[in-house]
Amino acid sequence: MNRRHVILLALACAIVFPSHAPAAGRPIKLATLVPEGSVWVKELKALAGDAKTQTAGRVEIRIYPGGIAGDDPDVVRKLRIGQLQAATLSVTGLQDIDSGFGVFAIPRFFSSYAELFNVIEQMTPYYAARLDKEGFVLLGWGSAGWVNLFSKEPVHAPADLKRMKLFVWAGNDKMTQWWKSNGYHPVPLAATDVMTGLTTGMIEVLPTTPLYALSLQWYKPAPHMLDLPVAPLIGATVISKKAWAELSPADQAVVRELAKRMQRRLGESVPPQDQKAIDEMARRGLKVTKPRNAEEVKAWEEAARGFVASMRQSVVPGDALDEATKVRDRFRAQQH
Repeated sequence: MNRRHVILLALACAIVFPSHAPAAGRPIKLATLVPEGSVWVKELKALAGDAKTQTAGRVEIRIYPGGIAGDDPDVVRKLRIGQLQAATLSVTGLQDIDSGFGVFAIPRFFSSYAELFNVIEQMTPYYAARLDKEGFVLLGWGSAGWVNLFSKEPVHAPADLKRMKLFVWAGNDKMTQWWKSNGYHPVPLAATDVMTGLTTGMIEVLPTTPLYALSLQWYKPAPHMLDLPVAPLIGATVISKKAWAELSPADQAVVRELAKRMQRRLGESVPPQDQKAIDEMARRGLKVTKPRNAEEVKAWEEAARGFVASMRQSVVPGDALDEATKVRDRFRAQQH
């Protein structure tokens, strides 16, 4: 059989026996700080499993949980150089990509899950566009609960907090300088070093969610919790535009739908677990404190107003803060 006949036979086989399953591309490596066994990792693994099934193996997502790929700043760096293709990041990691996400880190800016979820829904196109400019695709959001202050000694008022060494994320220099300029004592550490920092006294106060404090046992060396929610701890799952472009439009649609499902399920399952986690830690020795009088409540309210004013431009771009404020206030007005 000559070369011409071989080519014709190959073309005929391609017509008679067309390929229905393109070969799988390279695996998508997705890193996250959230711990193995947590509700977030369970949802990520469900997404990965269903994506592989629904795309006939063309989309393979490998999950690297618990900070094994590094802290959020490390993960963002690895995303940029292509060592990782995707990540579920906290606000801190998202701020490393675009400072506009700092809106979600402003203490006392949101007062309820309803406000938070409304702002997220209304501003998703805004943040997706900002991520697109940085080379990333926004797949979906996730909530880790509401941040409270866990401390070695009781905290009742802002004055108490100012006397203690406060954990801040290493690498987030803007936030570190902001805390310092407002009279606090921030200590930058990697999130993977929190337990060491608490047990050695390097830090004395940790802003985190009850669910995280329970899951990672951080409440044991920090057995006091101020029952005055500071801010929501939200995150988002992103993928590099380069890795996204390697997927077919049909496979992209599958992943987007699964990411929406994950966002919806986390939005339903996480909020009720805040109080359950607090109750469980209280049974194990956690002491829950509150502001002791009207003056301390007022002090926190004044501090909250100061947080917003002083973080504008220095930490959060003015346009992002203005848009979030407009959306939040419009929602508040509709509730009255």
